[in-house]
Amino acid sequence: MPDYRGNTTIVGLLERCRDLRRSSTDAESLLWKLLRARQLAGFKFRRQHQFGPYILDFFCAEHSMGIELDGDQHAFPTNVLRDARRSRFLTEQGVRVLRFGNRDILFETEAVLVRIYTVLTEVEDRPSP
Repeated sequence: MPDYRGNTTIVGLLERCRDLRRSSTDAESLLWKLLRARQLAGFKFRRQHQFGPYILDFFCAEHSMGIELDGDQHAFPTNVLRDARRSRFLTEQGVRVLRFGNRDILFETEAVLVRIYTVLTEVEDRPSP
């Protein structure tokens, strides 16, 4: 998902989050249907969550984990660089980022959910600092 380069105020980002929720892709809608209301082992997710200058497709605050869904446009070199910069920023802020292609969500849904669950439970088992 590209970062939002329009109005960078908090109000502008929050409005952009609302817009993105209203215009979800099929993959986003499917994954949200499976994550919402703590359906995945009780983990709470937010959809289109503002974090710093970016908007995460899905975010689990309790475990500082973001999930990004990528369409075909993410394979273009400029988008690969932008995604790397975005992931680096999020990682520096303590957010673990998982990326899935839209096709993975639509055609390998169970494997995606298993991967998300596995990462969340690995984080859960780590001793707190």
